[in-house]
Amino acid sequence: MAVIVVTWNSAAVLGDLIMSVQASEVNGRVRLIVVDNASQDGSVALVRSLMPDAQIVQTGRNAGYAAGANAGMVSAEGADAFLLVNPDVRLAPGAIQAMVDEMHTTGAGIVVPRLTDQFGALRSSLRREPTVARAWGEAMLGGHRAGRIPALGEVEERPELYDRPGRADWATGAALLISRPCWVAVGPWDESYFLYSEETDFALRARDAGFELRYTPAAVAVHFEGDSHESAALFALLSRNRVKLFRSRHGRVPSTLFWAGALVGELIRVNRPVRRAAARALMGVGRGIAGPTP
Repeated sequence: MAVIVVTWNSAAVLGDLIMSVQASEVNGRVRLIVVDNASQDGSVALVRSLMPDAQIVQTGRNAGYAAGANAGMVSAEGADAFLLVNPDVRLAPGAIQAMVDEMHTTGAGIVVPRLTDQFGALRSSLRREPTVARAWGEAMLGGHRAGRIPALGEVEERPELYDRPGRADWATGAALLISRPCWVAVGPWDESYFLYSEETDFALRARDAGFELRYTPAAVAVHFEGDSHESAALFALLSRNRVKLFRSRHGRVPSTLFWAGALVGELIRVNRPVRRAAARALMGVGRGIAGPTP
């Protein structure tokens, strides 16, 4: 069992994650692998001081999350499963074992935990496959309201579904347990995404290959979340990659309709700086969406 963390200047949050891994109640050995994307803030030194037996993989550059995840899984020789976890996550003591148990019981290729914020409030982390109807539903209704209607929202917003185990098309990548058979069959994460939508791409390819993604509320993790909804540049990248992902799986006409829905959703909310940045990014994407599939 390997816990893989991809870091880039993550020292401010990494220590608490490492301590939560050390406090995990797991049957068997857990190996921590930290893949560092050329951090300049002492992230590597912190890992060495807190957990000297951790394996450190240095990419030598800011290679992106997908490249870091791939480097970590390649380095995890002998591991039956890989827990990819963000550095701003804190695992409850029984979280890893609960995810492993769910994987063994159901045969799932991917298992995800219940995510909360630092105050214990649920984070809606389960997702439905992107569709044209969902892009327009979220544009017109907003993500939260659309998410309560399966046909119209990508985010699963029905709280009762987070109280029991179940399946999902994909889930946010803050904490993902992936079985080795799933990883071998599906192949590496697509490094062309750099950041955002790479977990969506992998989960949908896993589903295509016959591997189910399962959710278990018995596993709990706190996710402090990153800067995607605060940084205009990151939110623009997130928005572009949503369209890139859809285009990779669909033809020109549905991709144009999906892009249009995403763009309208940003234009309606353009009073926020991050939304303006996303709208500009999507207008740039639109100029090339009629071309060949990426």
